[in-house]
Amino acid sequence: MTKKVVFTDKAPAAVGPYSQAIVAPQGRTLYVSGQLPLDLETGELVSENFEAQARQAFENLQAVLAAEGANFEHVVKFSLFLTDLSMFASVNAIMAELVPEPFPARSTIGVASLPKGAQFEVEAIAVIP
Repeated sequence: MTKKVVFTDKAPAAVGPYSQAIVAPQGRTLYVSGQLPLDLETGELVSENFEAQARQAFENLQAVLAAEGANFEHVVKFSLFLTDLSMFASVNAIMAELVPEPFPARSTIGVASLPKGAQFEVEAIAVIP
């Protein structure tokens, strides 16, 4: 899928692996609910470690995308929820590893708590050609 990156120097540049905005071609839009870092077998948190939780949440998201024939290349917008915004750099590093360029748009939100005591949750919007 070809995504067009929108950039203007009249707004702050991205401070991580994301774009100011993305224009997606026509296609089917997939709205993926928030994915927690839950182990598929146990339904419990995969770990107490933040990075392990973030990786598992992205893995769970990837599985939902794949169920509709999509992958991270099709994502045009991520929303990230962190209970500790000091872990922002860790999420950036994980996203830079997992998500291909051009990077989608993204919002990062600090929250007081997440279900099951998770430290991280991710949701996405994807456009499938």
